[in-house]
Amino acid sequence: MTSAAITASGLKKAYKDKVVLDGIDLDVRAGSVYSLLGPNGAGKTTTVNVLTTLLSFDAGTARVAGYDVATETKKVRSSIGVTGQFASVDELLSGRENLQLMVDLHHLTGKEGRTTIDHLLSRFDLTEAAEKRAATYSGGMRRKLDLAMTLVSRPRIIFLDEPTTGLDPRSRRTMWNIVRELVADGTTIFLTTQYLEEADQLADRIAVLDQGRLVAEGTPEQLKRQIPGGHVQLRFASASQLDAAVRVLPGSAPDPESLILRVPSDGGVKSMRTLLDRLDEYAIDVEEFTVRMPDLDDVFLALTGHSSKTEAIAS
Repeated sequence: MTSAAITASGLKKAYKDKVVLDGIDLDVRAGSVYSLLGPNGAGKTTTVNVLTTLLSFDAGTARVAGYDVATETKKVRSSIGVTGQFASVDELLSGRENLQLMVDLHHLTGKEGRTTIDHLLSRFDLTEAAEKRAATYSGGMRRKLDLAMTLVSRPRIIFLDEPTTGLDPRSRRTMWNIVRELVADGTTIFLTTQYLEEADQLADRIAVLDQGRLVAEGTPEQLKRQIPGGHVQLRFASASQLDAAVRVLPGSAPDPESLILRVPSDGGVKSMRTLLDRLDEYAIDVEEFTVRMPDLDDVFLALTGHSSKTEAIAS
């Protein structure tokens, strides 16, 4: 695989007069987690469907695992795995039988197939439940089984379309650990999610999609730095200390009732050192010191005009 696992240029898709993708460009490095964020209807699932050859596109180019998505669909499909928003397991079959189904579809030999199944059941902590029907599994177990089924073919690239929707926090973190292990093994993950904490925890790079256009792209920290509003919050033991700090820190905003002073800051080491040196110079004691920087929810709101929390509830 080249250093780029997924590339797209000027990708467009429309349904009659409704433009869903409006010329997006992508460059996903191999062995990384690339997360696509956006409000409902932004075009996230359409992007996944195009890149996984499930949907044709109107203009532009796209390559996955080095293969042209439009003309080399079989080669693309042989290189990828896809896990959708809802677990696609057969609930009438046991966990082992679901995996056996995938083994048969991929024409693995008897010994190789049995070894693969046992390895995946162990890796996803499903060995004890292997003989139970998937209908008895919890949501988190079904999602793990779904991903295990995707891994039967040992894909080089995995598309995870909102893989933890509806999971409880513990199950979600289990899935995060699995994703980290896959990336450590060299797998490329293309992740769409409604949970900004998920993208912040996992993604090497994030793209924000809104109304079919990419409105921002970068590492989580780069995106956060684009949004103003970072500040240092200082809490003092007395009003006199607060007043003294206001006098020596221009541009700060005091809250006399809580004895808190907010000082605009980029959160960098140099600016922190300058601030603390200034307080020390005037012998001003601080009871509590907190750095508060914009998070991905602030980024999401600023770039799309939507709150990610509202979108998550609506999904």
